[in-house]
Amino acid sequence: MPDRHASFATDSDDGEDAPVEQPMRRWQVLLPLPLDGAYDYLAPESWRIAPGSFVSVPLGSRTLAGVVWAEGRADGVAAERLKPIDGVLDVPLMAEPLRRFVDWVATYTLTPPGAVLRMTMSVSEALLPPRPLPACAIADSGLAALKEEEPGKQLTTARRRVLRALAEGPPRPVAELARVAGCGVGVVRGLLDRGFLQRVLLPSLLPRESPDWRRAGPSLSPDQDVAARSLRHKIAAGGFGVTLLDGVTGSGKTEVYFAAIAAALERGTQALVLLPEIALTAQVLGRFQARFGAAPVEWHSDLSQAERRAAWRDVADARARVVVGARSALFLPFAELGLIIVDEEHDGSFKQEDGVIYHARDMAVVRGSLARIPVILVSATPSLETLANVEHKRYDRVHLPDRHGGALLPVIKAIDLRRDKPARQRFLAPALVAAIGETLTAGEQVLLFLNRRGYAPLTLCHACGHRMQCPNCTSWLVEHRFLGRLQCHHCGHAEALPQYCPSCAAPGALAACGPGVERLAEEVAALFPAARTAVMASDTLSGPRAAASLVETVESHGIDILIGTQIVAKGHHFPMLTLVGVIDADLGLAGGDLRAAERTYQPGRSPPARHAALRSPRRADHCRARRRDRRFRRPRLRARRSANARAASSRPGAGAACHPARAPSPPLSHQGGAQRCRAARAARLAQSG
Repeated sequence: MPDRHASFATDSDDGEDAPVEQPMRRWQVLLPLPLDGAYDYLAPESWRIAPGSFVSVPLGSRTLAGVVWAEGRADGVAAERLKPIDGVLDVPLMAEPLRRFVDWVATYTLTPPGAVLRMTMSVSEALLPPRPLPACAIADSGLAALKEEEPGKQLTTARRRVLRALAEGPPRPVAELARVAGCGVGVVRGLLDRGFLQRVLLPSLLPRESPDWRRAGPSLSPDQDVAARSLRHKIAAGGFGVTLLDGVTGSGKTEVYFAAIAAALERGTQALVLLPEIALTAQVLGRFQARFGAAPVEWHSDLSQAERRAAWRDVADARARVVVGARSALFLPFAELGLIIVDEEHDGSFKQEDGVIYHARDMAVVRGSLARIPVILVSATPSLETLANVEHKRYDRVHLPDRHGGALLPVIKAIDLRRDKPARQRFLAPALVAAIGETLTAGEQVLLFLNRRGYAPLTLCHACGHRMQCPNCTSWLVEHRFLGRLQCHHCGHAEALPQYCPSCAAPGALAACGPGVERLAEEVAALFPAARTAVMASDTLSGPRAAASLVETVESHGIDILIGTQIVAKGHHFPMLTLVGVIDADLGLAGGDLRAAERTYQPGRSPPARHAALRSPRRADHCRARRRDRRFRRPRLRARRSANARAASSRPGAGAACHPARAPSPPLSHQGGAQRCRAARAARLAQSG
């Protein structure tokens, strides 16, 4: 990094040391802080600075890294008041489409541009020069001992494995060498102390193995082949366009968009695959490596800081050709981005509701538009917004109507709990219990789906009827018996389960009401004690590695009954799983959520019933479900608007003429869960009052 004081002067022609001032140039530098705009700085004209350069600048008493956003304006702050740029960082330029994307997101979300820029510079260490990586190499004495040329120096089996790994391979860090040799790090350090190994320094940015787009993939069905050729043609043509890859569950959508990735790699561009849950990453990585012979770059919150730093630099340097990650991967500084794929595009996990509030699916379309590259949205149950865009010819559609290999769609049967009643304090219908027993007897697996984390959604006092509520947002506290606490799923508040009722002080009167996945697991263990069970929910998995381990256990038939929330209904393939039980299938239809029917329809296509969201899955027809849901939603929306209007008119001083400049509130469908609950509660109170 050049020193700004030394760089502003040159030697005079007569050999004297008197400095000569260099001509200076203004630059606007955007900093990753919640600031409304860029600040002007000065730099010598001889410096190689352009819009997109990463620079180091002073701000008060601090020195920060920022991005040169544009040339400074001459009519701005006086030049003598401006501070100089400290230096230019050795980082590739931020591409112009990404800078435009930052500005667009900031304008659309009413967020300071610096806050959006911070998401693109989330790994500050990646801007620093790479540090050498200490490693171990085999010494001459180690080679001699391995060949047993020196008598009296006998090696243990573990030490011989370490020496052989280095003799046959490259130098490795201590931890990696111990892992490869199958021993502890103490064995490696012992060889270093004896002089059999020597310390060396490796470059920190090691080359990545590139995916081979020439590798032949699995044979595609006729429908898959038509869809793959359509996507390859769009990528070869270039330019912006959005395509919905729509197919029933098991139709082979992943292999189709793998063909699109191969086409993007053939053109020499990078590809980005967005996933809604990091738990899905491991399974996609395995399929990708089998298809292309190399793993893609991962990007999610479970990575270590060193892994994030390496991934960020490789993306910026175009060494990472394919990235698979969560929604934040959309803001990585791709150098040659040529394709964006949003898998499970309907999933609500793509929406971020803290900090910069955005929906990654919609922002992916925006980034594709600004970069003039194709975008592919993948789903078996597309969102209503995507279907509306298809109907209005804004998006193209590629459809896979049948399952791959001639597989049939499952038989779906609704169980009326009014007629087939579970036993007291039980939640599994007798017909479902019998089906589970038959499936286990046949040596097959069962999945029980209930979209409720924890043990019970409500804790109630039998003595006085008091309900345990969150002190922050008044939502019901959910009991998590595995963790031994009550937790609010809206704001994150947690507390221990009290022994006495907070209202009437009755001892032992608090009881759990309703089922969660933990309570379901308790019931399953009582009914089928010999069955191997596991719970798969976001709060029982510590990260992608834990999810991958659980998925591998299920695939290897190490689990008989899997109980989980919506995380189990997202792209997993379990060959021996032949029975799925959806508990309280109409649970999501209750409440004030305008998207209740849509969300009930999407995860796994629930059983048929009177509601449109539960009837249409039998036909696998989400267009029909959308039309029915629209008819169902209209009276609900009108009732909601009337209630909100009555609530507004009941406020003191309220009225249309009193606040002519008041900004409209955001649509309810775009608000967060806690906001919707508060709005619905206020409307009900206003209506009852």
